Amino acid sequence: MHVVATAGHVDHGKSTLVRALTGTDTDRLAEEKERGLTIDLGFAFTTLPSGRKISFIDVPGHIRFIKNMLAGVGAVDACVFVVAATEGWKPQSEEHLRILELLGIRHGVVALTQIGLVDDELAQLARMDVEEQTEGSFLENAEIVAVDSVDGTGIDALRDALDSMTELAPTALNTKRPRLWIDRSFAATGAGSVVTGTLTGGRLRVDDEVSLVPGSKSARIRGMQTQGEARTKIDPGHRVALNLANVEQRLLRRGIALTFDDQWHRTQKFDAELRVLPDLGHEVSRRGAFSLYLGSGEWPVRLRVLGPNRLAPGSLGPVRIFLPEALPLLPGDKFVLRESGRDETVGGGQVLDVDPQLKAAEARPDLSVDRVIAERGWVRAEELERLTGKSIKPVLGDWIAAPAVIESAQQEVRCLIEEAGPLGLAVAVLDERQRLIANELDDIQVMEGRARWLDQKDVLMDHPLVAELEAHPFAPAQPTEPSREEIRGLVQRGLVIQSDGVLFAASSIEQAANVVAQLLLQNPSGVTVAEIRDALGTTRKFALPICAILDGTGVTRRREDLRIPGPRLPEL
Repeated sequence: MHVVATAGHVDHGKSTLVRALTGTDTDRLAEEKERGLTIDLGFAFTTLPSGRKISFIDVPGHIRFIKNMLAGVGAVDACVFVVAATEGWKPQSEEHLRILELLGIRHGVVALTQIGLVDDELAQLARMDVEEQTEGSFLENAEIVAVDSVDGTGIDALRDALDSMTELAPTALNTKRPRLWIDRSFAATGAGSVVTGTLTGGRLRVDDEVSLVPGSKSARIRGMQTQGEARTKIDPGHRVALNLANVEQRLLRRGIALTFDDQWHRTQKFDAELRVLPDLGHEVSRRGAFSLYLGSGEWPVRLRVLGPNRLAPGSLGPVRIFLPEALPLLPGDKFVLRESGRDETVGGGQVLDVDPQLKAAEARPDLSVDRVIAERGWVRAEELERLTGKSIKPVLGDWIAAPAVIESAQQEVRCLIEEAGPLGLAVAVLDERQRLIANELDDIQVMEGRARWLDQKDVLMDHPLVAELEAHPFAPAQPTEPSREEIRGLVQRGLVIQSDGVLFAASSIEQAANVVAQLLLQNPSGVTVAEIRDALGTTRKFALPICAILDGTGVTRRREDLRIPGPRLPEL
């Protein structure tokens, strides 16, 4: 499937040519039929001799409707450039050609129309005129086909030329990130809201939930068609009509994009490269009332030239563009810039960075993914794909960073572990990336919530405090020498148990549990704290925290002043 736009001066026969190729009259508005003038976008389709299918977007040629023309050529693969043999190359022919070049279109066929109204000499002069005017452009070597749309002269030859062109023109890529810019919306009887557009980036299916951008609304795809056929799914590169549910008709207008919201970065500011038209009569600076044409929409924007303050005619330079609403953009998106006050096309170019991080004076935008990573230091893989359209394998968890950044972070973690001393570093004090680094370093081990050198002696193993507590299991002397960190480490490892500020060896609590189990075997109805105290040969100071530990671990349960068997009471 290829989507092809017509282009050329008004009254050169674009709509008549499309009707001869497809059988469809693209002038659907009453005013268009009355005036014999294309005002808005028209759509038609046909099948070429090879079997390849082609969709036409017929755009207005009149200077007054240049905005509508720009709305139709934002997502096309190629063009049929129409020049009337009766009039030859005209001002709007030149502007249309420059717009197509600015939007990156590289394939086309020239239709020399109204050939039946001129003699052979004039026809030859018209052909030479087209060859001269297209020299140096993407149409320089394009096939020129003489046609008469009324009597059918050359129509079959034009079909063959379109077949050859579409064989060479690239087909749409499926990046699994669909985006459809609405170029027409209407309410269909019995169906509700319908929108049309050219689908790019990925597949859409019936019942998909899509976001309307700009804005915060969403809609469900109730049904879909392409070339008049109902489908349940449609791949990129097709003209599509979508029947939408759960959305108000007034929200569906030209310039709205339909996307999956979690796949796209919305931006009100982006960096781009702007190519100024060579025949522009002045330099381009931030001064001026600019309109941006991107996708199928038009937006008033502010412009900041990066680097020099002005761009000369014919030059290419970086700019920063400020939008009134957040749009779902991607590096590589093409646009056209016009100045509203002068009503002229200034130039166009492509988006380079949808989320600039540096100040305008420091920014050096390009299409490099490495630059995007470097300016952020760390970026999640999912976010990087939204920013660049590129899927990059994470290097740490789901994070991506430059090698130098990772190396610096590794060194920082090593320094923190070195400063932590023999107990190691509590990983709870590290941030997410530092914890990931600690777990991946070959010379570091993470155990029981602490990171230490792999060959570092475990100071908690055979710690003297455990032996001291075990020496007097139910009335242990409380330590003064071990640090809080050491005690915390012993507790985390389960070697020491703490209750109400009193420390016990874990083995002592096991012994106490067995003693209490023996008491309850003799007194199933329950035992008092005093009875437990006497059985352990200790004082109330220690008996109470021991009872609290046994209650907390399910060995016993408290019922008023008694302890009764719990679910984890040892079996004797």
